[in-house]
Amino acid sequence: MKRLLTIMMAAVLVIGITVPATVHAEDPVINEKLGVPIVVYGADLSDAEKESVKNSLGVAQEAEVEEISVDGSDLVKYIKDGNGKARMYSSAKITRQEEGKGLVITIVTQDNITQVTPEIYATAMLTAGIEDAIVEVASPKKVTGHSALVGIYKAYEVTGEKLDTERTDVANDELNLATKFAKEPGVDSDKVAELLTEIKKQIAEKNPATKEEVEKIVTEQMKKLNINLSDADRQLLIDLMDRIRNLDIDFNKLSEQLSDMTSKIKETLGDIDPGFWESVKEFFANLFESVQSWFK
Repeated sequence: MKRLLTIMMAAVLVIGITVPATVHAEDPVINEKLGVPIVVYGADLSDAEKESVKNSLGVAQEAEVEEISVDGSDLVKYIKDGNGKARMYSSAKITRQEEGKGLVITIVTQDNITQVTPEIYATAMLTAGIEDAIVEVASPKKVTGHSALVGIYKAYEVTGEKLDTERTDVANDELNLATKFAKEPGVDSDKVAELLTEIKKQIAEKNPATKEEVEKIVTEQMKKLNINLSDADRQLLIDLMDRIRNLDIDFNKLSEQLSDMTSKIKETLGDIDPGFWESVKEFFANLFESVQSWFK
């Protein structure tokens, strides 16, 4: 009986999470201090695909938005050796936040962004100098998600900020390397994001003066996280972190923001035994069968 009550309470919790309560709609408010959300569309979207992206990003629910597009010329502007003929599909909505709010990144079409995770976007964006924003990423078709980062850069500058192109170039290389590592056997994207974050934390704490000292930090963190890379990939990581070492980045802030993101996820979902949720699933199935029998 006690187990049944526990499962029923979980059922109520699940319903509370998945079924929004009925609320009275309020008129959306325009933020006159930070500006309206910027929606940036990949230039190669068809009209139908653009409408799909608008729906995914909830554009109609905003009081006002500023809409721009991103194409190969933007890629060349923000990324050294970028391909000016690259096709751009992944899109994003960026809403500026007050200083100290950090980054909140959501991929609203998770099945269509195949390689880049919110955590990887966060590490790259902070490397580029973007610190306080709500970012939503969407694509109407399966893409890796790389071009959305360029769109985010452009949208950020539309708000009046100026990004350092050296930092955006390094950030894009970081994104490319992270997605490359995540495809290696036994290394997932969460592990890659953790590795990048831990290396940056050590760089912040130890302030290495030479590339050899950076190499030592990289080796220690790979061993700590039990991540094995080929000699060539390991050297690429060392080279990247040595470039990052020479940038003016607040690594402590980056670490704090990623830690905060992880904490919020744990607070929302909790550390619950998967077997318990199987019991909840079974309860709903049995309940549905019982309800059906009432009408037979």
